[in-house]
Order: sequence, then C-alpha cells, then structure tokens
Amino acid sequence: MFEERIKELRLSLGLNQIQFGRKLFVTKQCVSNWENGNIQPSVDMLIKICRTFSVSADYLLGLTNNCTLDVTGFSTEQILHLQNVVNDLKSAIKKTSPNGTSNETI
Repeated sequence: MFEERIKELRLSLGLNQIQFGRKLFVTKQCVSNWENGNIQPSVDMLIKICRTFSVSADYLLGLTNNCTLDVTGFSTEQILHLQNVVNDLKSAIKKTSPNGTSNETI
C-alpha cells in the first residue's frame, strides 16, 4: 500500500520523482524504489515524508483512507468555509461516481 500512496501523493502534487526526491533530499532512484516496492523508507524518513507533505503515517501505510488538512492559524470562519468547499466536492463526487459513493473520507 505504501508504494501506491507515495506515488499517488507525488502525482497529486504535480511532482516528478526528481522534484519529489529533492524535497526530501533523496535521489530519484530512491523515490523510484519506494514506488516500485523495492525498498521501504526508514522510520525517520517516513516521519520526514509525513511532515514535508502534511500527511499521516497511517494514511501512507494504508491503515486509513482519511486525509487531514492542517488548519492551524485559520479563523473559525475560514475553517467553516473550507468545510463547505469539502462538502461541495463530496457532493460532486457522489453525483459523478457510478455507484454514488466516494472511496475516501475527507
């Protein structure tokens, strides 16, 4: 699951393997090996990935499908606005999904 999630994360950020690796101070080959399931990152690197890209280790390891959004420093009004945007996106996904459900929880 990690290899799928790390690639999904990289692509969602619009980064190639070189760019992704530069943010973590690792090589393209290292990123490629993670994505191909050839090697796993150390615990320290897993923590660095989580902190750098604001995702949980549980998400990267496939223990949960929940993604979180860090809203530290946002006002209550801003958080409520973001929640409305998320709800609108969920509604749009349900309308366009073949079975009317989404695979991920936001």
